[in-house]
Amino acid sequence: MYDVIVVGGGPAGVTAALRCRELGATVALVERGQLGGTCTNDGCVPTRVLAKAARLMRDTESYSQYGLTGQRPTLDFGQLMGRTRDIVYSIHEKKQLYGHLTDAGVEVFTGAGNASFVDAHRLKLGDGETVLEGAKFILCVGGHARRLPFPGVEHALTHSDVWGLRAQPRRVVVVGAAATACQLASIFNDFGSDVTLLEVAPRILPGEDAAVSEVMHEAFLNNGLKVITGIGGIETIERDETGLQVRFKQDEAAQVLESDAVVLAVGWPGNLESLQLDKAGVQTERGYVSVDDGLRTSAPHIYAAGDITGRMMLVQSASLDARIAADNAVRGSGGAYQHRIVPHGGFTDPEYGSVGLTEEKARAQEDVAVAVVRYDETDRAIIDGRHEGLCKLIVSRKSQQVLGAHVVGEQALEVIQMVAAGMASGMTVQQLADLELAYPTYAAIVGLAARRILRDLGENAPAQWRNLSKRVTVEWERRSSE
Repeated sequence: MYDVIVVGGGPAGVTAALRCRELGATVALVERGQLGGTCTNDGCVPTRVLAKAARLMRDTESYSQYGLTGQRPTLDFGQLMGRTRDIVYSIHEKKQLYGHLTDAGVEVFTGAGNASFVDAHRLKLGDGETVLEGAKFILCVGGHARRLPFPGVEHALTHSDVWGLRAQPRRVVVVGAAATACQLASIFNDFGSDVTLLEVAPRILPGEDAAVSEVMHEAFLNNGLKVITGIGGIETIERDETGLQVRFKQDEAAQVLESDAVVLAVGWPGNLESLQLDKAGVQTERGYVSVDDGLRTSAPHIYAAGDITGRMMLVQSASLDARIAADNAVRGSGGAYQHRIVPHGGFTDPEYGSVGLTEEKARAQEDVAVAVVRYDETDRAIIDGRHEGLCKLIVSRKSQQVLGAHVVGEQALEVIQMVAAGMASGMTVQQLADLELAYPTYAAIVGLAARRILRDLGENAPAQWRNLSKRVTVEWERRSSE
C-alpha cells in the first residue's frame, strides 16, 4: 500500500511524485512508456528543433542584404530528423528523471503499458499481472491528438507522426489553426513546402487576442502560406496515384486540395480510454477528468493534474497543478487551482506570445487603456530587418496595472516573459515605462507601449502620472531625434 500512486510520468507526474516525497509520503509513479511526457518526447522539444532549422533557412534569404554571399543551403530532412532525436535524447540525459525520482525514494514503473483501475484503490499495470494499491492517487496521464471521424482519416498524420516522416513532403495541408497547427504549418512553409492551413473558425489562433490573429494571418500570407478559414469541416481524404485528395466545404461549395501529407491538429482530449475510471468512481466530461478547484475528482481520494483536466494545457501550468494536487492529496491543505499569469505562444515565423487578458475580455471587465506599437517603430527590428509585428499593452485605468500583453514578431516569446514578470510582481504601467531597458533590443518595444499608455491616460491620471507621462515623452522624443 502506497500513500500516493501517481499515474503518468510527464511534467505533472514527475513534479507531483517529487512533491509527495518531500511531504513524507510513500510514492509510486507509473508511466506507460518513457518518462518526460509529450512535450519532451514528441511535442515542444522536437518541434522547437524543427523551428530552429526553419529559422536558419529563413535567415539565409537576407544574407545578401548584409554583404554575405554564397549558395543557399538545401534541407536534408533525414539528417534533421536525426538531429531532432539526438536533442530529445540529450534533454533526457540532462534531466535524468529516473535517477532524480529514485534518489528521492519514488518507486518508478516505466514501460508499464496502459494502467487501469481494478477498484477505487487498486491499479493494474499493462502486463495484466502487477497490481499496485494506493490510499491516494494523482492522475497525470496527459492527452493525445484528436482524430476526427471522417472517411479516410487513416491517411492523415498527427504531430506525433511527423517524426516518422522520411522525406519532406512537397505539399502539406494542416487542419486546424491553433498553436500546434500554426507552428507546423509555418515550419514546413519555411522549409519550402507548399502549405495550406484549414480552419473551421473565422480566424486563425482563435483563442488569442484578435490583433495577434490578424497580424499572424497577414504574415503567413506574406510568407506564401495559404490560409483558408471558416470551412465546413473535412468530408473525406482519398488517396490516388498522385497523392491525397482533401475534400471539404466552404460557403456550402465543395472544395478539393491535393497534398502529399495531411496533418490534423484539431484538439487534445485526455488519455482516459484505458484507465477504466468508472471502477474508481471518477467522473469525466467532454474528454477530460472533472476536478474541483483543489484538483480533486469526484472520487475524494483521487486528484488530477495537467492536460487530463482540460484546463491550462501547458508545461508550466502542469507543474503548478501538480504541486497543488500533491499538497492537497498528502496534507489536505485545500490549496486552490489558479492560473492568472501564464505566458505562452508559438515558435511560428514570426513568433507570437501572450499573457493575461485579451483586449476583448479586459474591456468586458473594466475601463482600460490600450497601446499598440508596431515592430517597424523600433530600432532593433530595423537593424535586423524584421519589421513585421506589434506589441499590444492593455492597462487598467483604475489600478494602472497591466492586465494583458500580446506580441507578434521576432523573439516575441522572450519579450512577453518580461511583461509576465512585471505583472506577477504587481508592476504599474508607470514603473514599466520608467525601466531603463537595454538598447537596441526587442524588449524595448514594451517600454514604448507603456509610455504611450501614459500619454493616453493624460488628464484623467493623477498628477504624478501626468508629470511622468510628460517627462518620459519629452525624453523619448529627445533621444529619437539624436
